[in-house]
Amino acid sequence: MKCIKFDCEKKYIRDFLSLPKKLYTDDNMEDEGDVKALLNGTHTMSSYFRLDKFIIYGKNETPVGRFAITTYPDDKTAYIGFFECINDSDTAKFLFDSAYAFAEKNGYDKIVGPVDASFWIKYRLKINMFDRKPYTGEPYNKDYYYKLFKENGYSVQHHYTSNLFKPLDETYTNELYENRFDEFTKKGYKIISPDIKDFDNILNDLYYLLTELYSDFPVFKNVEKNDFLKMFDSYRIILNLSMVKLAYYEEKMVGFFISVPNYNNLVYHLNPLNILKIMKIKKHPAEYVMMYMGVDQNHRGLGKAIVHSIIEELKVNKLTGIGALARDGKVTQTYGSDKIDSVYEYVLLERDINV
Repeated sequence: MKCIKFDCEKKYIRDFLSLPKKLYTDDNMEDEGDVKALLNGTHTMSSYFRLDKFIIYGKNETPVGRFAITTYPDDKTAYIGFFECINDSDTAKFLFDSAYAFAEKNGYDKIVGPVDASFWIKYRLKINMFDRKPYTGEPYNKDYYYKLFKENGYSVQHHYTSNLFKPLDETYTNELYENRFDEFTKKGYKIISPDIKDFDNILNDLYYLLTELYSDFPVFKNVEKNDFLKMFDSYRIILNLSMVKLAYYEEKMVGFFISVPNYNNLVYHLNPLNILKIMKIKKHPAEYVMMYMGVDQNHRGLGKAIVHSIIEELKVNKLTGIGALARDGKVTQTYGSDKIDSVYEYVLLERDINV
């Protein structure tokens, strides 16, 4: 085996992108165009970090593994991401040893992952529920990756869950959430679904609130507003705004709940047929993925009021939802606990550099 560190050579980029196509079938969650832009340094986020790319070659010059190390100025952590590997312990050991050697040589204190370049792109490792088709926005990987990480010196630093909720019908009520909704609306709070014509202004307001509330999350790095707006502009096409809720108090955004119809992996493989499927699902979703939620710390209790408005939307069409990727200890893990059907689990792992 050999490990090749590459820059922008077309052959190596092609080999890097080829590995997921070999490992996955209809559950491939990689957006090839997005990853290619990151490899070439032309992505919206590329100016924020350094990306060192590697491919592991086996017999007959066949790609059998890949990874990238992301580093940031004034940060002694190296982030390992874009990890893919065949199900072979020797190959995995060679890959992880190569990553460790690079991080050690360059003076980093530890390796954290998986992180695909940025908090804003993709991070975390899926560890259960591989019998189900991946949902939109899910950090998806092969079921044996958790074993490979643990065998090579990585330990869990953070644990996350996504709750799959049972369908709601018109008889369902949650008195606490309903009371909170009444309480806050009587105080003058407005909880609304926005109009698409206001999308740009909403993104602008959302930038300030979301980045403030998420700043203490693991691997979070701040981004400039213009780059945030570019990244989230694509949501304009896939959002069904009936399941986006914004809370305002005295004309200021103080809370948000953003969910998207579950398109599975269609949004990562755009072609004329998939675009038609996306448009159909957008109009008549069968399930929603609840991706982002936050409430200004000066308005505690508002979260349950916002969730009540979401419950009412789900009840109309007896829809299911997935409350995505809440970190252990966060209150969002407990919302709707009486209707949880099953729980997806994810981890963020770490390996110390012994110097």
